[in-house]
Amino acid sequence: MIRYLLPRVIASVLACTMLAPAIAETDLFKGGHAKYLFLLNTFPDDSVFLDFIDTPAVDHFGDLRLKFGWQKDRVSIATDYQLLAGKGDGFILASSLPGNVLVPERIPSDRFRLMDLTHVISEGSDSVVEHRLDRLYVDITGTSAVARIGRQAVSWGNGLIYTPMDFFNPFDPAAVDKEYKTGDDMLYGQFLRQSGDDLQAVWVFRRDINGEVTSDVDSIAAKYHGFDSDREYDILLAQHFEDYVYGVGGIANVGGAIWRGDITLTDTQTDNVFSVVTSLSYSWVGWGKNISGILEYFYNGFGIADGDYSPAALANNPDLVDRLIRGELFTLGRNYVAASAMIEITPLWLLTPNVFINASDGSMLAQLVSSYDFKQDWRILAALGVPVGSSGTEYGGIDSGVPGKTFSTGISLFAQLAWYF
Repeated sequence: MIRYLLPRVIASVLACTMLAPAIAETDLFKGGHAKYLFLLNTFPDDSVFLDFIDTPAVDHFGDLRLKFGWQKDRVSIATDYQLLAGKGDGFILASSLPGNVLVPERIPSDRFRLMDLTHVISEGSDSVVEHRLDRLYVDITGTSAVARIGRQAVSWGNGLIYTPMDFFNPFDPAAVDKEYKTGDDMLYGQFLRQSGDDLQAVWVFRRDINGEVTSDVDSIAAKYHGFDSDREYDILLAQHFEDYVYGVGGIANVGGAIWRGDITLTDTQTDNVFSVVTSLSYSWVGWGKNISGILEYFYNGFGIADGDYSPAALANNPDLVDRLIRGELFTLGRNYVAASAMIEITPLWLLTPNVFINASDGSMLAQLVSSYDFKQDWRILAALGVPVGSSGTEYGGIDSGVPGKTFSTGISLFAQLAWYF
């Protein structure tokens, strides 16, 4: 049934995108995009994933986003509509290993959000079609203050790759498409001072595992952002689920480079956990090309220090597992080093080699990302990922609990075509 429905959905997406110029004639329409993603993953012979799917695993995704907005005086309303479709082996794997922290959610849901703005049109063992509202908020703007309520996205912290101060739906450090964060239901406020400093506060509302709205799973946070000469600083206070989080961070010039960093302390009721991210970024001209480089270190206080990532070890670290399940952390170990260099091959073609190293066990993920605007409003985004490491390491394949089997992946390919209107 699904294989017959998907072409119809794709046809609907194409019809909507062809109608976009007509929709754009209205004052309410603010633009959008249509994306097609091809994803290929390979698996080594000892991968436990091969018990459920074959290698290579292939997935197809479609994403249509339509943005609408209305404004009168100081009040505005914004909403982003999404039509999402996916089909492939990744859905089979996710349904075969439900709740496994190493198998990411394929398409967003609103199971734990305050408002259920997602409707599944059709779902099968290897596919899903849904539509949803990823943004829906009312914005009230004053001379020195802003208040916003509804589904929206907030990003905090100074980490460029790893973001311990940003615990509201952060991106996976190795994510290729970081254009849109998934929205959360929250109350947001910002107060601007004449000095340029500002105070931001959020209250994120959620549902617990039973679907009940309760303050036990809310996040209430405030962050002060200030300026001191040519430096910037942040001070964070938050109650996140049942934990208290305190953080400080800043940005400063160091010679010709820019230093960024954050330190967080999380009171988990049973322990105090520190996490640190610090980076240097620098831009230069090499071989006649503009290059921007980043070198970042991340100390994950919730990570496992001894390199034992077995199911038993994870079960003994519930604080880490909870954050993996909630999508706040994406790393298992304690110490990480990441490096990235964006090379401007031409003004329309950017090539970005990345490397993510688990410094505790010596494994790493090497990634090469290419972004090419081959035509006005059209972009091709592609990435090749290669995990490197011995068996038992994070990127080489962690112990699955099944003798001779590991949770391991091989070379991956990401290829996305996007049209903006």
